[in-house]
Amino acid sequence: MQMDLRPAVLAGVAALFLTACTEGTPERREIERFEVPVSYHKLDNGLRIVLSEDHSVPTTTIGVYYNIGFRIEPQNRTGFAHLFEHMMFQASANLPKGEFDKLIEGNGGVNNGSTRFDFTNYFEVVPSNVTETILWVEADRMTALDLTQANLENQQGVVKNEVKVNVLNQPYGGFPWLDMPQYANENWYNAHNFYGDLDDLDAATLEDVKSFFDTYYSPNNAVLVVAGDIDPIQTLAWIEDYFGDIPARELPAPADLSEPRQEVEKRFEKEDALAPQPALAFAYHVPERNTPEYFAMGLLDILLLQGEDSLLHQKLVKEKGYASSVFGGINMLGNMFNYNGPMLWMGALIHDPTHSADTILADVDAVIEQVRTTPFTEKDIMRAKTKLRSGFYDTVGSATRFGLVDMLAAFALFDDDPGRINRLEEDFEKVTPELMQKTVEKYLRPTNRTVLAVKPSAAS
Repeated sequence: MQMDLRPAVLAGVAALFLTACTEGTPERREIERFEVPVSYHKLDNGLRIVLSEDHSVPTTTIGVYYNIGFRIEPQNRTGFAHLFEHMMFQASANLPKGEFDKLIEGNGGVNNGSTRFDFTNYFEVVPSNVTETILWVEADRMTALDLTQANLENQQGVVKNEVKVNVLNQPYGGFPWLDMPQYANENWYNAHNFYGDLDDLDAATLEDVKSFFDTYYSPNNAVLVVAGDIDPIQTLAWIEDYFGDIPARELPAPADLSEPRQEVEKRFEKEDALAPQPALAFAYHVPERNTPEYFAMGLLDILLLQGEDSLLHQKLVKEKGYASSVFGGINMLGNMFNYNGPMLWMGALIHDPTHSADTILADVDAVIEQVRTTPFTEKDIMRAKTKLRSGFYDTVGSATRFGLVDMLAAFALFDDDPGRINRLEEDFEKVTPELMQKTVEKYLRPTNRTVLAVKPSAAS
């Protein structure tokens, strides 16, 4: 239940993909295209259901995604979406505290949850013979979570300790995934402290928690994904039995997440008493999701930042030796598909203290200028697509099916179309060198950039 960004960053790279074969005739490409089985349904109460049958491993992965993340949590209640994620692991009407984990682990399964920009998710991987039982469990806590003052106080303490361990008492805590949105964005929803101010966490009341549950944890604000060794007909019948009678609820109007166009570069410095070396991060606002430039930005991310053959790695690590690595991407709390609002493309490195931030930024600018003045070739774009396609197989071929479930849920939650997973090829195939140049000019301009330098303080 922690916001551990190491797997999130890796998942972000792995989940980017292209399903087209990059060589051969059109007929050969069609034959080699991979199709994810997708069956999409909706209950009368608004619950969206995605089923994906796959008998290669005798397990089932179940994910419940609620359309509430820390981006749209209530003002003056920072960190509340994350706090409530923890509350969902307390007792429910038919399972006393602790029994949920015992049930999963006793059957050889695993479970967890996380809070992201635009959703909070809960998932289980279990032997397929207990699929029905886990569906009952998820319906039980969607129906009647046991919200008590004792549970709230307990989880307030857990979350505050998590903030202290993962951010406040950690070198580079929150860098840059938590820090950068607060500097780069103007809209409170995109720019507040997602992990939560400790005073705000303390101020949360039981009435707040009950109101939050009644507002957001409803079937018409959720997607249920079941992937793996299932009989789709039987699974859908179970879902209708356990979830069908849960009442829909009136949802608030969507928050205005819009960001103004950034016209002036922003630069900030932050002292870190625990950091042994300085660090530098830079971020650009990216194109709106699902636009042509958005898909071009996905390929630019691969060519500029992902892997040892990327241009920024070659310049900053191999040639200049500023750091042992440079990392980042689109949406460092996930990937370029599982969010639904303004987003940043970030790059970051922990660097040699003998070199200044300005020196490093000059080389970043040189790489961007090279891309701006020397267009990528078809061969470059083909190379990026090949890397994306490899990531696709890593994602959908994982025995846990986490990445597959995540993508299906995101496309159902944000696009009402989980079948998009099988059509992403068409969007990426439309990216041309000309579109890449247009995207570079419009989005990788200096006036669209925010820079954050972390400096070890005297206390370190």
